Amino acid sequence: MALVGDLNDRHPENPDDCRRGHYSPSGRRSTMLVLGDAHASDPARRETLLECYRTVGPDRVLQVGDLEHYDLPAPTWFVAGNNEDFDVIEALRTENRPAETTTVNLLASSAAALEGRRVAGLSGNYAPTKYDCSRAELEGDRRRHFTHEDIERAADLSDIDVLLTHEAPTGLLYYGYDPGCEHVTDLLEALSPTLCLVGHHHTHREAEIAGTRVVSLAPAWERYYTLDPATLELTAHDHEFGSGELGPDE
Repeated sequence: MALVGDLNDRHPENPDDCRRGHYSPSGRRSTMLVLGDAHASDPARRETLLECYRTVGPDRVLQVGDLEHYDLPAPTWFVAGNNEDFDVIEALRTENRPAETTTVNLLASSAAALEGRRVAGLSGNYAPTKYDCSRAELEGDRRRHFTHEDIERAADLSDIDVLLTHEAPTGLLYYGYDPGCEHVTDLLEALSPTLCLVGHHHTHREAEIAGTRVVSLAPAWERYYTLDPATLELTAHDHEFGSGELGPDE
């Protein structure tokens, strides 16, 4: 999570900040980059994605799905979206890591300790016809969905500060109808994270839902974000690395 304002190398005034993970061992403030959908199977979008990494020079990266490129220059924790290489995603689920994925870490109803924070993720999007299936029943592109098993496993997590989802909760977006998913809203209520970061919709929106600040992220070809791990302050940075539009189902 990169910080806005003070990016100078300095040692923390409080040594406890190092133990909490907000500073690197050298005393430099840790830098975390946050990215929306990337759709980086497209070469131009892949270059835009990599330019975001080059610009920020992050220590850690969070990404909310539709990544589609898994050979990245900094350690990245992400949730799977509805557009991925699902053979790679399945391998990451089973920790049978392909050689080109050494820097990516899938959050699939799981959590990781990053920069002194607990970050969890729910991979996949919602399909009413597949929700009651077991994950083992999903085949081919249907592996893009989450099931009741994924929601139940995620709800059992504890002490979560930041939740990543590809699917939005209800109450965040409106297109003449609410595209959100009640199961994601229920997960917010169960986990009570401070911050929830959402992909899929390619637009920036914010709301407070179930006591959580929920942010739908703009896509990586329009904007990148930085997050202060000490305060969980999220800051948006518009850029001109790439252009063009994709719909949320692409």
